[in-house]
Amino acid sequence: MSSKTENGQSGIRISFEFFPPKSEEAEQQLWNTVADLTEWDPEFVSVTYGAGGSTKAPTLSAVRKMIHETPFTTASHLTCVGATREDTHRVIDEFLAAGVRRFVALRGDPPGGVGSAYQPHPGGYANAAELVAALRERGDFDISVSAYPEKHPESRDTSADIDMLKRKADNGADRALTQFFFDNDAFERYHDRVRAAGIKIPILPGIMPIQNLTQLKRFAGACGTSIPSRLDERFEGTDDDVELRARVAAEVAAEQIQDLVRRGFDEFHLYTMNRSQLVSAVLERLGIQRKVDARAGAAA
Repeated sequence: MSSKTENGQSGIRISFEFFPPKSEEAEQQLWNTVADLTEWDPEFVSVTYGAGGSTKAPTLSAVRKMIHETPFTTASHLTCVGATREDTHRVIDEFLAAGVRRFVALRGDPPGGVGSAYQPHPGGYANAAELVAALRERGDFDISVSAYPEKHPESRDTSADIDMLKRKADNGADRALTQFFFDNDAFERYHDRVRAAGIKIPILPGIMPIQNLTQLKRFAGACGTSIPSRLDERFEGTDDDVELRARVAAEVAAEQIQDLVRRGFDEFHLYTMNRSQLVSAVLERLGIQRKVDARAGAAA
Protein backbone atom coordinates (compact mmCIF):
# COMPACT_ATOMS: atom_id res chain seq x y z
CA MET A 1 0.00 0.00 0.00
CA SER A 2 1.34 3.39 -0.91
CA SER A 3 0.34 6.95 -0.17
CA LYS A 4 -3.01 8.06 -1.50
CA THR A 5 -3.01 9.82 -4.83
CA GLU A 6 -4.21 13.40 -4.83
CA ASN A 7 -7.14 13.00 -7.21
CA GLY A 8 -7.94 9.35 -6.50
CA GLN A 9 -7.06 8.41 -10.11
CA SER A 10 -3.49 9.41 -11.08
CA GLY A 11 -0.64 7.09 -10.29
CA ILE A 12 -2.67 3.89 -10.69
CA ARG A 13 -0.55 0.97 -11.89
CA ILE A 14 -2.09 -2.04 -13.60
CA SER A 15 -1.20 -5.54 -14.72
CA PHE A 16 -3.20 -8.08 -16.72
CA GLU A 17 -3.80 -11.82 -16.63
CA PHE A 18 -4.42 -13.86 -19.79
CA PHE A 19 -5.03 -17.56 -20.27
CA PRO A 20 -3.58 -19.74 -23.07
CA PRO A 21 -5.86 -20.51 -26.01
CA LYS A 22 -7.18 -24.01 -26.68
CA SER A 23 -8.41 -23.48 -30.26
CA GLU A 24 -7.59 -21.42 -33.34
CA GLU A 25 -10.54 -19.14 -32.65
CA ALA A 26 -9.45 -18.66 -29.04
CA GLU A 27 -5.91 -17.94 -30.16
CA GLN A 28 -7.12 -15.20 -32.49
CA GLN A 29 -9.18 -13.72 -29.67
CA LEU A 30 -6.16 -13.75 -27.33
CA TRP A 31 -3.92 -11.88 -29.74
CA ASN A 32 -6.65 -9.40 -30.62
CA THR A 33 -7.02 -8.76 -26.90
CA VAL A 34 -3.28 -8.39 -26.46
CA ALA A 35 -3.15 -5.88 -29.33
CA ASP A 36 -6.05 -3.88 -27.91
CA LEU A 37 -4.63 -3.76 -24.37
CA THR A 38 -1.05 -2.91 -25.35
CA GLU A 39 -1.91 0.80 -25.38
CA TRP A 40 -2.64 0.70 -21.63
CA ASP A 41 1.05 0.03 -20.93
CA PRO A 42 0.67 -2.45 -18.03
CA GLU A 43 3.49 -2.97 -15.53
CA PHE A 44 3.49 -6.65 -16.49
CA VAL A 45 1.17 -9.39 -17.74
CA SER A 46 0.83 -13.04 -16.73
CA VAL A 47 -0.27 -16.17 -18.55
CA THR A 48 -1.96 -18.99 -16.66
CA TYR A 49 -0.82 -22.60 -16.56
CA GLY A 50 -2.97 -25.67 -15.88
CA ALA A 51 -2.70 -28.16 -13.07
CA GLY A 52 0.06 -30.69 -13.64
CA GLY A 53 1.22 -28.78 -16.72
CA SER A 54 -2.01 -29.50 -18.60
CA THR A 55 -1.59 -26.29 -20.61
CA LYS A 56 2.21 -26.25 -20.77
CA ALA A 57 2.50 -26.20 -24.56
CA PRO A 58 -0.02 -23.39 -25.22
CA THR A 59 1.25 -21.44 -22.19
CA LEU A 60 4.84 -21.74 -23.39
CA SER A 61 3.85 -20.71 -26.90
CA ALA A 62 1.86 -17.70 -25.70
CA VAL A 63 4.54 -16.57 -23.26
CA ARG A 64 7.30 -16.89 -25.86
CA LYS A 65 5.33 -14.79 -28.35
CA MET A 66 4.52 -12.13 -25.75
CA ILE A 67 8.16 -11.87 -24.70
CA HIS A 68 9.54 -11.62 -28.22
CA GLU A 69 6.76 -9.90 -30.19
CA THR A 70 5.02 -7.52 -27.77
CA PRO A 71 6.21 -4.76 -25.42
CA PHE A 72 4.77 -6.59 -22.41
CA THR A 73 6.92 -7.59 -19.46
CA THR A 74 5.63 -11.14 -19.23
CA ALA A 75 5.34 -13.64 -16.39
CA SER A 76 4.40 -17.28 -16.74
CA HIS A 77 2.34 -19.06 -14.13
CA LEU A 78 4.04 -22.18 -12.83
CA THR A 79 2.48 -24.97 -10.74
CA CYS A 80 3.96 -27.97 -8.97
CA VAL A 81 0.87 -30.09 -8.29
CA GLY A 82 1.02 -33.65 -9.60
CA ALA A 83 4.67 -33.39 -10.62
CA THR A 84 8.00 -34.63 -9.28
CA ARG A 85 10.70 -32.10 -8.51
CA GLU A 86 12.56 -33.27 -11.60
CA ASP A 87 9.47 -32.73 -13.76
CA THR A 88 9.06 -29.23 -12.35
CA HIS A 89 12.74 -28.46 -12.99
CA ARG A 90 12.40 -29.59 -16.61
CA VAL A 91 9.42 -27.28 -17.07
CA ILE A 92 11.37 -24.39 -15.54
CA ASP A 93 14.24 -25.09 -17.94
CA GLU A 94 11.85 -24.95 -20.91
CA PHE A 95 10.46 -21.63 -19.80
CA LEU A 96 13.92 -20.21 -19.16
CA ALA A 97 14.93 -21.25 -22.69
CA ALA A 98 11.90 -19.33 -23.99
CA GLY A 99 13.13 -16.18 -22.26
CA VAL A 100 10.95 -16.27 -19.14
CA ARG A 101 12.44 -14.47 -16.14
CA ARG A 102 9.25 -13.75 -14.24
CA PHE A 103 7.00 -16.38 -12.67
CA VAL A 104 3.71 -16.58 -10.81
CA ALA A 105 4.46 -19.52 -8.51
CA LEU A 106 1.39 -21.50 -7.48
CA ARG A 107 0.70 -24.89 -5.96
CA GLY A 108 -2.04 -25.48 -8.53
CA ASP A 109 -5.46 -27.09 -8.32
CA PRO A 110 -5.73 -30.87 -7.83
CA PRO A 111 -6.01 -32.86 -11.10
CA GLY A 112 -9.70 -33.42 -10.34
CA GLY A 113 -10.30 -29.68 -10.29
CA VAL A 114 -11.26 -27.18 -7.61
CA GLY A 115 -12.93 -28.96 -4.70
CA SER A 116 -11.03 -32.22 -5.18
CA ALA A 117 -8.85 -33.47 -2.35
CA TYR A 118 -5.26 -32.28 -2.69
CA GLN A 119 -2.45 -34.75 -2.18
CA PRO A 120 1.16 -33.60 -2.56
CA HIS A 121 3.17 -35.65 -5.04
CA PRO A 122 5.51 -37.83 -2.95
CA GLY A 123 8.46 -36.76 -5.07
CA GLY A 124 7.40 -33.18 -5.69
CA TYR A 125 7.13 -29.79 -4.04
CA ALA A 126 4.33 -29.86 -1.48
CA ASN A 127 3.19 -26.27 -1.86
CA ALA A 128 3.87 -22.89 -3.43
CA ALA A 129 6.26 -21.85 -0.64
CA GLU A 130 8.56 -24.75 -1.56
CA LEU A 131 8.23 -23.87 -5.25
CA VAL A 132 9.21 -20.25 -4.55
CA ALA A 133 12.31 -21.44 -2.68
CA ALA A 134 13.24 -23.71 -5.60
CA LEU A 135 12.89 -20.86 -8.09
CA ARG A 136 14.88 -18.52 -5.89
CA GLU A 137 17.69 -21.09 -5.72
CA ARG A 138 17.75 -21.27 -9.54
CA GLY A 139 18.21 -17.56 -10.16
CA ASP A 140 17.32 -13.94 -9.53
CA PHE A 141 13.82 -14.20 -10.97
CA ASP A 142 10.84 -11.95 -10.32
CA ILE A 143 8.35 -14.11 -8.43
CA SER A 144 4.70 -13.39 -7.74
CA VAL A 145 2.46 -15.59 -5.60
CA SER A 146 -1.23 -15.82 -4.77
CA ALA A 147 -3.14 -14.38 -1.80
CA TYR A 148 -6.73 -14.90 -0.66
CA PRO A 149 -8.60 -12.01 1.01
CA GLU A 150 -11.45 -14.38 1.89
CA LYS A 151 -9.22 -17.39 2.66
CA HIS A 152 -8.19 -20.17 0.35
CA PRO A 153 -11.05 -22.73 0.24
CA GLU A 154 -8.75 -25.46 1.54
CA SER A 155 -7.16 -23.47 4.38
CA ARG A 156 -8.15 -24.32 7.93
CA ASP A 157 -8.67 -20.66 8.77
CA THR A 158 -7.41 -17.20 7.81
CA SER A 159 -4.46 -17.43 10.21
CA ALA A 160 -3.22 -20.61 8.53
CA ASP A 161 -3.72 -18.98 5.15
CA ILE A 162 -1.65 -15.94 6.14
CA ASP A 163 1.02 -18.22 7.62
CA MET A 164 1.38 -19.82 4.18
CA LEU A 165 1.66 -16.39 2.54
CA LYS A 166 4.40 -15.49 5.01
CA ARG A 167 6.28 -18.65 4.11
CA LYS A 168 6.08 -17.69 0.44
CA ALA A 169 7.29 -14.17 1.20
CA ASP A 170 10.10 -15.40 3.46
CA ASN A 171 11.22 -17.80 0.72
CA GLY A 172 11.66 -14.96 -1.75
CA ALA A 173 8.35 -13.91 -3.32
CA ASP A 174 8.35 -10.33 -4.64
CA ARG A 175 4.60 -9.66 -4.52
CA ALA A 176 1.24 -11.33 -4.06
CA LEU A 177 -1.67 -11.18 -6.50
CA THR A 178 -5.01 -11.73 -4.80
CA GLN A 179 -7.91 -13.89 -5.80
CA PHE A 180 -10.61 -11.62 -7.21
CA PHE A 181 -12.97 -10.14 -4.63
CA PHE A 182 -15.79 -7.60 -4.41
CA ASP A 183 -15.79 -6.76 -0.69
CA ASN A 184 -13.22 -4.01 -0.20
CA ASP A 185 -13.76 -3.98 3.57
CA ALA A 186 -12.80 -7.66 3.70
CA PHE A 187 -9.71 -6.98 1.60
CA GLU A 188 -8.60 -4.10 3.83
CA ARG A 189 -9.04 -6.20 6.97
CA TYR A 190 -7.03 -8.97 5.32
CA HIS A 191 -4.31 -6.53 4.28
CA ASP A 192 -4.06 -5.22 7.85
CA ARG A 193 -3.65 -8.79 9.15
CA VAL A 194 -1.01 -9.53 6.51
CA ARG A 195 1.02 -6.51 7.57
CA ALA A 196 0.55 -7.36 11.26
CA ALA A 197 2.04 -10.79 10.50
CA GLY A 198 5.22 -9.09 9.29
CA ILE A 199 4.61 -9.67 5.58
CA LYS A 200 6.02 -6.68 3.71
CA ILE A 201 5.70 -7.61 0.04
CA PRO A 202 3.13 -5.67 -2.06
CA ILE A 203 -0.35 -7.21 -2.08
CA LEU A 204 -2.01 -6.40 -5.41
CA PRO A 205 -5.83 -6.51 -5.39
CA GLY A 206 -7.17 -8.83 -8.09
CA ILE A 207 -10.02 -7.19 -9.98
CA MET A 208 -12.49 -9.18 -12.07
CA PRO A 209 -14.63 -7.06 -14.43
CA ILE A 210 -17.91 -8.97 -14.58
CA GLN A 211 -18.53 -10.38 -18.06
CA ASN A 212 -21.46 -12.55 -16.91
CA LEU A 213 -22.76 -12.41 -13.33
CA THR A 214 -24.43 -15.84 -13.43
CA GLN A 215 -21.28 -17.58 -14.61
CA LEU A 216 -19.19 -15.59 -12.16
CA LYS A 217 -21.30 -16.79 -9.23
CA ARG A 218 -20.58 -20.42 -10.13
CA PHE A 219 -16.87 -19.73 -10.43
CA ALA A 220 -16.75 -17.62 -7.27
CA GLY A 221 -18.40 -20.37 -5.24
CA ALA A 222 -15.56 -22.74 -6.03
CA CYS A 223 -12.96 -20.06 -5.28
CA GLY A 224 -14.46 -19.01 -1.97
CA THR A 225 -15.23 -15.49 -3.17
CA SER A 226 -18.41 -13.90 -1.82
CA ILE A 227 -20.77 -12.06 -4.17
CA PRO A 228 -22.46 -9.10 -2.43
CA SER A 229 -26.21 -8.74 -2.97
CA ARG A 230 -25.61 -5.23 -4.27
CA LEU A 231 -24.24 -6.76 -7.46
CA ASP A 232 -27.58 -8.45 -8.15
CA GLU A 233 -29.22 -5.07 -7.65
CA ARG A 234 -26.76 -3.32 -9.98
CA PHE A 235 -27.21 -5.86 -12.77
CA GLU A 236 -30.98 -6.23 -12.40
CA GLY A 237 -32.74 -5.63 -15.72
CA THR A 238 -29.60 -5.96 -17.84
CA ASP A 239 -30.05 -9.54 -19.06
CA ASP A 240 -31.51 -8.49 -22.42
CA ASP A 241 -29.54 -5.29 -22.86
CA VAL A 242 -25.94 -6.00 -23.82
CA GLU A 243 -24.85 -2.35 -23.87
CA LEU A 244 -26.41 -1.58 -20.50
CA ARG A 245 -24.86 -4.70 -18.95
CA ALA A 246 -21.42 -3.74 -20.26
CA ARG A 247 -21.80 -0.20 -18.96
CA VAL A 248 -22.84 -1.42 -15.50
CA ALA A 249 -19.95 -3.91 -15.43
CA ALA A 250 -17.42 -1.19 -16.25
CA GLU A 251 -18.91 1.12 -13.62
CA VAL A 252 -18.84 -1.58 -10.93
CA ALA A 253 -15.17 -2.44 -11.52
CA ALA A 254 -14.09 1.20 -11.80
CA GLU A 255 -15.94 2.09 -8.60
CA GLN A 256 -14.27 -0.78 -6.75
CA ILE A 257 -10.84 0.38 -7.86
CA GLN A 258 -11.60 4.02 -7.03
CA ASP A 259 -12.67 3.03 -3.53
CA LEU A 260 -9.45 1.05 -3.06
CA VAL A 261 -7.43 4.03 -4.27
CA ARG A 262 -9.12 6.19 -1.64
CA ARG A 263 -8.02 3.59 0.92
CA GLY A 264 -4.43 3.99 -0.20
CA PHE A 265 -3.88 1.24 -2.79
CA ASP A 266 -2.52 2.00 -6.25
CA GLU A 267 -1.55 -1.31 -7.92
CA PHE A 268 -4.19 -3.60 -9.42
CA HIS A 269 -4.11 -6.94 -11.23
CA LEU A 270 -6.97 -7.26 -13.74
CA TYR A 271 -8.32 -10.61 -14.84
CA THR A 272 -9.02 -9.95 -18.53
CA MET A 273 -10.65 -13.30 -19.43
CA ASN A 274 -8.96 -12.67 -22.81
CA ARG A 275 -11.46 -9.90 -23.59
CA SER A 276 -10.37 -6.32 -24.06
CA GLN A 277 -13.50 -4.22 -24.45
CA LEU A 278 -14.70 -4.32 -20.85
CA VAL A 279 -11.19 -3.94 -19.43
CA SER A 280 -10.60 -0.87 -21.60
CA ALA A 281 -13.93 0.61 -20.54
CA VAL A 282 -12.92 0.23 -16.88
CA LEU A 283 -9.55 1.92 -17.44
CA GLU A 284 -11.19 4.76 -19.36
CA ARG A 285 -13.48 5.43 -16.41
CA LEU A 286 -10.45 5.58 -14.14
CA GLY A 287 -8.89 8.30 -16.27
CA ILE A 288 -5.79 6.25 -17.05
CA GLN A 289 -3.95 7.56 -20.08
CA ARG A 290 -3.50 5.33 -23.11
CA LYS A 291 0.07 4.96 -24.32
CA VAL A 292 1.05 3.85 -27.80
CA ASP A 293 4.33 1.92 -27.88
CA ALA A 294 6.21 1.97 -31.16
CA ARG A 295 7.38 -1.60 -30.56
CA ALA A 296 3.77 -2.79 -30.56
CA GLY A 297 3.28 -1.41 -34.04
CA ALA A 298 6.48 -3.01 -35.24
CA ALA A 299 5.43 -6.39 -33.90
CA ALA A 300 1.92 -6.31 -35.35
